[in-house]
Amino acid sequence: GMITGQARRHPPCAQASTGRTMPSRLPTNVSSLAKFIVSPECRSIAILTGAGVSVAAGIPDFRSPGGLYDTLRPELITATAAQRRAMAADPTAVVLKDMFFANAFPYLEVRRPFILGTRERRWRATLSHRFAELLHAKTGKLTRLYTQNIDGLDYQTALPTEKIVAVHGSIGKVACEGCGAPMEFDAFCAEVRARIKDLYGVDSAAPAESTPIPCPACHRPLVKPTTVLFGSSLPAEFFERSAEDLPSVDLLLVAGTSLVVSPANSLVYRVPDSAVRAVINAEPVGQELGIRYSPGGRDLFLGGECDD
Repeated sequence: GMITGQARRHPPCAQASTGRTMPSRLPTNVSSLAKFIVSPECRSIAILTGAGVSVAAGIPDFRSPGGLYDTLRPELITATAAQRRAMAADPTAVVLKDMFFANAFPYLEVRRPFILGTRERRWRATLSHRFAELLHAKTGKLTRLYTQNIDGLDYQTALPTEKIVAVHGSIGKVACEGCGAPMEFDAFCAEVRARIKDLYGVDSAAPAESTPIPCPACHRPLVKPTTVLFGSSLPAEFFERSAEDLPSVDLLLVAGTSLVVSPANSLVYRVPDSAVRAVINAEPVGQELGIRYSPGGRDLFLGGECDD
């Protein structure tokens, strides 16, 4: 279960055949999907979300034009010349495991406003987040929400935390990447505010130079939000929950994700071949994972912004 720097594209695997039967009426639009959700044929629903569900909250989408990677200025980051060259060639070097262990400042400096903004609750859960909350409250059929987002907005809803799997970790939880010891989020934010410089010219109280934030347990400068670095394993919870949940899913809702990052995108081909798969996104995605948007099939594309 490794994520590599490049989003890995997987060929579709053999479908999980369970001998379950297809729904008698396959949904073809929003209203028939809503009917399917409340019907007795739909017993277990899983949701997979990506950056698109948080766009309406004003959260910067790292990969979009004008996003974090697009506007990265390595010359301002506390790093060696070689490290700056690596970031200039590929901005995702900022979130590489090897880079972080060599130098934690690129990650902490680039993410500083996002870390501190999370503490101030600058961003609020969107209609899309509220949909999952409502689905659970009204139907009791939501088995799990798998989010690829690190913004933690799902935790602002009334969804029980055990219903949420943060596949790529979360900004709002902090631990040492070296020894695993947790650190209180507020205490960490105070350290970030006092020790990490501001690349963006928005915080006049920020220090002029960055100094290390030592782990309270092992004293190495490796404390950070528990977001998964490229080259690290995903949380064990992802593998445990997905193995447990997916064999009995009747409906997989995919929202606001391009489905290029593995292994999160494996949910698409690990549900039973009788499961309905509905994709809510600006453009049709997932064809290389075996999704077939053909009339009379089980796969449904609902185009548009997630909050519409």
